[in-house]
Amino acid sequence: MRNPELAELVANATRKAFVAIVDLCLDERVDALLISGDLYDGDQTSMKTAGFIAGQLRRLDEAGIRTFGIRGNHDAMSRITAELVFPDSVTFFKGSAGAISLPGQTGRRDVVIHGISFPRPHALESLLPKFKPPVDGAINIGLLHTSLAGAEGHDRYAPCNVADLAAAGFDYWALGHVHKRQIHLDRPAIVMPGIPQGRDINESGAKSVSLVTVNEDGTIEIEEHRTSTAQFERVMVDLSGVEDWSDAMRVIGRKLAAECEAAASDHLIARILLTGATPLSWRLRRDTEMLLAEAEQQAAIIGKTWIEKISSDCSEPLGAAADNASAVAELSQLIASDVLKSDAYRLQASEIVAELRGALPRELHRIFGEDEASFEKAVAQLTRDGALDVIAHLHEADGEPRA
Repeated sequence: MRNPELAELVANATRKAFVAIVDLCLDERVDALLISGDLYDGDQTSMKTAGFIAGQLRRLDEAGIRTFGIRGNHDAMSRITAELVFPDSVTFFKGSAGAISLPGQTGRRDVVIHGISFPRPHALESLLPKFKPPVDGAINIGLLHTSLAGAEGHDRYAPCNVADLAAAGFDYWALGHVHKRQIHLDRPAIVMPGIPQGRDINESGAKSVSLVTVNEDGTIEIEEHRTSTAQFERVMVDLSGVEDWSDAMRVIGRKLAAECEAAASDHLIARILLTGATPLSWRLRRDTEMLLAEAEQQAAIIGKTWIEKISSDCSEPLGAAADNASAVAELSQLIASDVLKSDAYRLQASEIVAELRGALPRELHRIFGEDEASFEKAVAQLTRDGALDVIAHLHEADGEPRA
């Protein structure tokens, strides 16, 4: 929202990724596209989005390519699910198990696609026992939306484990739900392809889909194909020993250029954390608007590089704090040694943050952690950062020179 160009880039990136998936299907002349749930968010009500999805799947239909999908926890119930009209070549499995056979070409075995959708947004029990048994003599592929045995940052849905999937007699499991790509097993192939486009800094790195080839002897080959247009990355910049503001900006620019060169996607969206001991530590924390503006200028020079956020965790060089006998230095030591470690202070800070969390929309509550331990950690970080921000501004008032 702060940067309209960046907002537009992120807003359109997911659609571009879906177009890239359809383009890949057409280029490779695949037999089918498999979608393992959560094609869109459950609160998505835009029929413009519905029209876009249907239009892309019609491209596959016109090329004779089938589409098979299941509903996950996000798209199990929504207006789009109820109103979308797909070509006949598109099959989304219902809440009861289904199996559809794709007749094999001469000399090749048939392929049977199995799937079951979430009938509701929650599936707290394993769906694996509900699947139809594998078809003898065919290649059996299963679509399942599951958190497996559990994954950090993901709710527990349709729980099962890799051993259960391997014992089911299927040749390939196409899994959905967890946003990080992982091949859990090669034989049988159990693949969580992740998401084709990251949506925020917590979904960093290049994103992709899996191109799966079933050979005549029944063996399976898996290729990863990048689909993300924009790539979120956390970028650490070490400013140890840097004494001049302009030099610091040049160091940031060089680091961004290296990260952009290494990125597999077209655009890099960076969250920068400055580290190291530098005489600029207090100014970097205090002059946040100037820091962001100059970092964005460095990114613009590089091209296709964007700053999502920049913050500083730099410290004063060794000995600098001891040499500074000012009242601000004494206050800083007092806050660090007594105030922040006080049980009464932590309790009051927790109450304030809890009140703030309660006033925010529910979808923003996760900013403060998913459980009590992560909440207390978030409070500790907020109080530490707040104290440092106050000290940084007091350093300016205490006579610190400014450029």
